[in-house]
Amino acid sequence: MLSALDAPDGKAHGVLVGEVADAISKRFNATTPIYIDVSTEKRYAQPGCSRLNVRFWQDGVQLPNYGAGGLLAPRRQTIDFGINYCRDGQPPRSLS
Repeated sequence: MLSALDAPDGKAHGVLVGEVADAISKRFNATTPIYIDVSTEKRYAQPGCSRLNVRFWQDGVQLPNYGAGGLLAPRRQTIDFGINYCRDGQPPRSLS
C-alpha cells in the first residue's frame, strides 16, 4: 500500500508469500501465486493519504460445489476491498 501511495501513477503490484499464502492456496487446491494489485482511487488533501483499492487474485482456485458435492472447475478468484490509508498507517483526518 505504501508503494501505491508513493507511485506517480498510484499503482503497485506484488505477490503474497509466506504462511498465509500457503494456507490460502492449500485450502483452495491452487498452485499458482496470489497476486496483489493496489490502485489509488482518490488522493486526499492530507499529504500521504489516499483511498486505495486492494485486489487479491489467484488462478486455479477450486471452490466447493455445495449443490452437487465435489469441487467446481478451477478458475480465477478475485477479492477487492477499499481502504482509506495514510503513510503513517492511520486513516486520514478528513475525506476531502
